[in-house]
Amino acid sequence: MLVKKADFVISAVKPEQYPDDALPEIALAGRSNVGKSSLINCLLCRKNLARTSSKPGKTQTINFYRINDAFYFADVPGYGFARVPKSVKKTWGKMMETYLIGRKPLKAVIQMVDLRHPPSKDDQTMYDFLKYHQIPVWVVATKADKVPRGKWQKHLKIVKETLDMEKEDPILLFSAQTAYGKEQLWHLIVQQVANER
Repeated sequence: MLVKKADFVISAVKPEQYPDDALPEIALAGRSNVGKSSLINCLLCRKNLARTSSKPGKTQTINFYRINDAFYFADVPGYGFARVPKSVKKTWGKMMETYLIGRKPLKAVIQMVDLRHPPSKDDQTMYDFLKYHQIPVWVVATKADKVPRGKWQKHLKIVKETLDMEKEDPILLFSAQTAYGKEQLWHLIVQQVANER
């Protein structure tokens, strides 16, 4: 995928702030420190379009990025960060739920998990939520460069079993450091967006 144009458009907290041009949207969801911003920057070949932070829980809004004027990435707040007050978690949860359930242009969710660890309870809840609401989901196991190549399949098996993944849902390995899995992920995105045009 040749990215000619990638712009940060808006940080939204409620539906009236979402982009209104009806372009397809691909959302990115995952735990606070799973590397969503790094994945966005890697896919778009940009260093700092999506702000990365050493402090998990930094993204508190839904951040929309318009790609090639053809579709959006919607980066939703990271979940499962212990040091965030319960009231804030509740607000994020409501905001994400409103977006994920009610958003017509949303075509798929990239659910990111850390390959190094079994998926958390929050990861399981998110996967179940997406399946329940019949939202297409692709699981992307990040930080593959931190796991020896010989152990990749073993770790992927743990991810699939812990999430109790359905066979038709794609699962990909990804590394923002080495760009491993980038082409494969772009292939899924382009296919999904093309189906909607």
